[in-house]
Amino acid sequence: MANTIQLTMEMSAEHMQNIFGERDSYIRKIENDLDVTIINRDGVIKITGEEYNAKKAVRLLSELTELSKRGNTIKEQNVDYGIAMSKENKSDVLLSVDSDCICHTMNGKAVKPMTLGQKEYVDAIRKNMIVFGLGPAGTGKTYLAMAMAITAFKNEEVSRIILTRPAIEAGEKLGFLPGDLQSKIDPYLRPLYDALYQIMGAESFQKNMEKGLIEVAPLAYMRGRTLDNAYIILDEAQNTTPAQMKMFLTRIGFGSKVIITGDISQKDLPVGAQSGLDVALRVLKDIPDIQFCHLTGKDVVRHPLVQKIVCAYDNYEKKEKAREERKAARSREKGRDRRETK
Repeated sequence: MANTIQLTMEMSAEHMQNIFGERDSYIRKIENDLDVTIINRDGVIKITGEEYNAKKAVRLLSELTELSKRGNTIKEQNVDYGIAMSKENKSDVLLSVDSDCICHTMNGKAVKPMTLGQKEYVDAIRKNMIVFGLGPAGTGKTYLAMAMAITAFKNEEVSRIILTRPAIEAGEKLGFLPGDLQSKIDPYLRPLYDALYQIMGAESFQKNMEKGLIEVAPLAYMRGRTLDNAYIILDEAQNTTPAQMKMFLTRIGFGSKVIITGDISQKDLPVGAQSGLDVALRVLKDIPDIQFCHLTGKDVVRHPLVQKIVCAYDNYEKKEKAREERKAARSREKGRDRRETK
């Protein structure tokens, strides 16, 4: 029979309110996932369960307490990720990623990686000239890249920021959009504007854009240019063609840093068209100063339901791929049998 123990730790009311969640929802989640019982007795937290699980729960609660002491509002994503790391026997991950503050938004909110995958992504951006940030929606690929670009621009490490993405509809035909050329392309670039406004502020963004120090443009505008001393971000790279990706990568000049983000599971290219991102993964994998960072469902930092949706689609696609492979194998086997019969 497993050894059941009871461990205790002290926690102030201020941090308890932050960590326990609304109606103790976070504590219930830790109890269910780590198979322990957690009770508060006048500021003393009692954790009961199998020794292995109880110790993991204490470590997680200690990490969350330290996060709270640093002034963080504990979110469900913090708790979920902490539980996931506990199950992998990784300790102090929440604290190590929290210590890396990239910048602050206009509202004073710290922009920092929230998962180990995001921390590795940010570190890769610091160390390499070209970084590919690959992963599903909600993993912070674009937002963290923007934060790094704006920080480098403010620190005068680069003289300008260039943000670009392919102007392609997300699976639906929009027809002819009204207005001038800028009005027509703005809907495709709106996610980039939103991140810029939040981190830099609308007034600062407009002022730097008028000076030409910040440029937000469709990928087609990059042709024929050489981009020196710039921070360049190519978003939605899965929607590039191989020719577009090659064109973009050969624009890079001296003193520039490039971040290419994309989700290979969400292509909006015509059926049968090859993605420039897929080709780049194969062609550039062995070149120094180019790093590929693969973020996963564990790195999703949007609403917890988004993480579940991403995982559900991943599992579905794996099953469909396996089914197609079995179907192809049976087809090959039947063809071989027919040839042997003849």
